[in-house]
Amino acid sequence: MPHPPLTGPGGPGADRARRRAPSPPTRPGLHVDAGGHGTFAVVAPRAERVELCVRRDLGGGRFREERTTLRHVDGGLHWDEVEAMVPGTLYGLRAHGPWDPERGAWFNPAKLLLDPRARAVSHASPLASGMFPHEVDAMLDPISPLRRSESDDADVAVWSVVAGSPEQRAADGPRPSAGSDPSADSDPSAAPPRTPWSDTVVCELHVKGFTQLHPDVPPELRGTYAGLAHPAVTSYLSGLGVTAVELLPIHAAMDEPHLTRRGLTNYWGYSTLSYLAPNPAYASAAARLQGPLAVLEEVRAMVRALHAADLEVILDVVFNHTAEGGFGGPSLSLRGLDASEHYWMDGGAFVDVTGTGATLDPRSPAVVDLVLESLRHWVLDMGVDGFRFDLAATLGRDSSGFRPDHALLRAITLDPVLRGTKLIAEPWDVGGGGWQTGAFPAPFAEWNDAFRDDLRSFWLTDRAAREREGEAGGSGVRDLASRLAGSRDVMAGRDPADLPAGRSLRAPWASVNFVTAHDGFTLQDLVSYDERHNEANGEAGRDGTADNRSWNHGHEGPPPADDPGAAALEARRERSARALLASLLLAAGTPMLTAGDEFGRTQRGNNNAYCQDNEISWVDWSLVAQRPGRIEAVRALLAIRARFPQLRAARYLRPLDPRRPGPGQAGWYDEHGEGMDHEPWQDPSRHVLQMLLPGGTDDAGGTGGIDAGDGAHRADGTARADHLLVILSADEADLEVALPREPWLDGDVRVLFDSAVEDPAALFAGGEKGRVREGRTHVRGASVLVLAIAGYGHPDERLS
Repeated sequence: MPHPPLTGPGGPGADRARRRAPSPPTRPGLHVDAGGHGTFAVVAPRAERVELCVRRDLGGGRFREERTTLRHVDGGLHWDEVEAMVPGTLYGLRAHGPWDPERGAWFNPAKLLLDPRARAVSHASPLASGMFPHEVDAMLDPISPLRRSESDDADVAVWSVVAGSPEQRAADGPRPSAGSDPSADSDPSAAPPRTPWSDTVVCELHVKGFTQLHPDVPPELRGTYAGLAHPAVTSYLSGLGVTAVELLPIHAAMDEPHLTRRGLTNYWGYSTLSYLAPNPAYASAAARLQGPLAVLEEVRAMVRALHAADLEVILDVVFNHTAEGGFGGPSLSLRGLDASEHYWMDGGAFVDVTGTGATLDPRSPAVVDLVLESLRHWVLDMGVDGFRFDLAATLGRDSSGFRPDHALLRAITLDPVLRGTKLIAEPWDVGGGGWQTGAFPAPFAEWNDAFRDDLRSFWLTDRAAREREGEAGGSGVRDLASRLAGSRDVMAGRDPADLPAGRSLRAPWASVNFVTAHDGFTLQDLVSYDERHNEANGEAGRDGTADNRSWNHGHEGPPPADDPGAAALEARRERSARALLASLLLAAGTPMLTAGDEFGRTQRGNNNAYCQDNEISWVDWSLVAQRPGRIEAVRALLAIRARFPQLRAARYLRPLDPRRPGPGQAGWYDEHGEGMDHEPWQDPSRHVLQMLLPGGTDDAGGTGGIDAGDGAHRADGTARADHLLVILSADEADLEVALPREPWLDGDVRVLFDSAVEDPAALFAGGEKGRVREGRTHVRGASVLVLAIAGYGHPDERLS
């Protein structure tokens, strides 16, 4: 037999037992050699016994399930020796124990459970009534009183699939180094880019939604891993100027009951079924037909193709809850194995700080170990470059609340495999004390919601209030300047007080700056709607946040085609969108774009499209032709960011020293060219700000704004170092702005970018010559203007 008993009279099991006693495994999971012989173990300390169930294909659509009890229990691990567990084998688990949901015991051996460490799953499946451990009605609601279901779900369950254990992969050759692509040795073009944080530009996208409607991707590949790997897609992304893609969850997932009742799906994928297996639903039909191992290879091929295009791959991971949900949810894996070991319980009741009904328990060693194994697997075996942690505040919680030195956070940051990857926290959850922006330990970066809110207020809601109410006030420019400078007030606010002056444990790149994300309005909707329009979600429009800080510019949604003011309305919206993009891409920190914002993707006012696997969420590539100017604006801005190191500060900016200006400094001025002192920073009626970033050579020998092209040096050998001046005006009217009155700002001035110009190429068509005269320049209403001012200094000079 493929999995014979290990003891008993006669038989190969007895002979093997006499040869050597099995050694208890030191960690859960399947650990076998190339022949499929080794051990299997699973964490289930409260289970009375656990059965390993192997599914054998008898042909003709017939299968046989072979069950073997794991005979050993050590330290909460149920384990045994196994044979013939070769790649492609389907298996599952059944856990026996008490049925006492009020005390957190949901054991039901009629339910086939996934191995939490499975690296592949048999298929993508809708949620079925047979997957619940208790009896449910036709709407998947629990039948009261709660009774254990006796219905076996093997025919509808998702099975684990052997995809090779660490021991099998080790036998194939030397493993790659931490953070490297597993195929880089055989395919040098697939080596990971290893982009420095300071040079990173992120694009958040959905594997399916990004290519589902892409005209240049073959129809059979649209919406798949292979579609994202297509040259038409990778060349577009790299040509735009981004350096990394942040993929919404691609772990195997399962829809929640409330969505299944309404005939909807969890499009975003924040409902994890398996932390090590990819979602088969995003694989091409050809890969799914070949089987789970082909699905794995398609994911690896996607990563290789993105690497070949110099794009890093960051995965959005959901370690705060699972598809099992809370009370009344299905038993798919962890709940059925041992709910109290894996979920945060209070006297048998699920604790919920995630808004999903339950919370994975970050205090549990079993959960910590599962998280770490998942992360290492995706780095070492799949080749990804980093992770974005959904509701990451949950990962740092203990019984007293969030703590930056939590064991799980420490384990992630100190792990030798993970320390070379990019780690991004969504620094909040919905529990008490859940808002923790700026509190995560280095080397975590964090989504910066303060950046999002302050830029939306400056460019949208403050302007809307002034237009509607005729007031001159607003939020002023103080918070805007803090965001442009890297948000030190947010990200470094918890530095030790005894650090040397000017030093921080963090850097500007720790702030992942964004104006939009998957959760909320798209950029086009942000400038087109005042209110959310989520009726399609089936929750009477109550879901999604009401705090959007958006502005419809006078009309809710798209204007009627015959509206004589439609063109002017769209022009105003477009100018606001470009001003937001310019502020995002010119700020210190790590900018993150949401896919499709660069050409006006809309969700029709839906700010919570998590369950819309349709044209509401999919990227509409026909919009490219409608807004070519916005795409070119993004390309121009990212080219400027790449060219001028002042925009990619490695350390927090210091106040400008007029006597010795240089990189790493920032000067702030009003529209009159006067330096900002205390009073104007506190003035809420100010809507114009100038940010000056000097070029030159810093005290470490690095350069800022050095131009190595023609005219790079004067006859005396001094190098030209362009200073950058960014002027932001939220006034509706055009203004004459005086440049800062610094004596060293006497060089030629060039216009690099003007968000009020729809086509950036027009800047260099002759229309912008003479834009600056006698130290003054014309700034159009609600726009961002970027100037380069030629300056010279000896390259060997060291500035303090």
